[in-house]
Amino acid sequence: MSLKLGTKAPDFHADSTQGPIRFYEWAGDAWVVFFSHPADFTPVCTTELGLAARLEPEFHARRAKLLAISVDDLASHHSWMRDIEQTQGASVGYPIVADPEQLVAEAYRMVHEELDPKLTVRTVFFIDPAKRIRATITYPASVGRSIDEILRVLDGLMLTDAHPVATPVNWRRGDDVLINPSLTDPEQIAARFPRGYREVTPYLRITPQPTDD
Repeated sequence: MSLKLGTKAPDFHADSTQGPIRFYEWAGDAWVVFFSHPADFTPVCTTELGLAARLEPEFHARRAKLLAISVDDLASHHSWMRDIEQTQGASVGYPIVADPEQLVAEAYRMVHEELDPKLTVRTVFFIDPAKRIRATITYPASVGRSIDEILRVLDGLMLTDAHPVATPVNWRRGDDVLINPSLTDPEQIAARFPRGYREVTPYLRITPQPTDD
């Protein structure tokens, strides 16, 4: 069973390509996008780590950190990073955790014993500054992750933490959003959403995305 949303992300101490990491200390007060890979030198993961490296400034702009993991050791990770830079045109600037004994993988329930206990499940964990798991996306080995979707989910989580709204289907940053059904008082709604809103039904109310300006 995977970790439930809202539960505390397990803390851990492990070696990484950027030195030893104590997860809670390393994360600080930032969001963390923690993504697992079954092994080094896998073709799909090579493309994913490369694009994540190129788009790392987008995560930094959101005050979020990237962290990757595979069950191989540090020497293998460093060799893989050279391959990624050569083939993907990007230098991996975020840490890749070495987990040869699968201690972190077990803590995060990344191992699927019914398939291959030696390989970690390809899951993305969205971890907030309070160290709680807020969303997960799990991919099969054959289908590459969408870094755009990971950024979109991160944007949605941050927005809905800051304002009493939800994001509709296919929402992207800057699009209209939905007012939470829990808000029913017209004066309170007017104060919260000065740009107005459109009521399609009493529970489906559309408003421009709020800003923190």
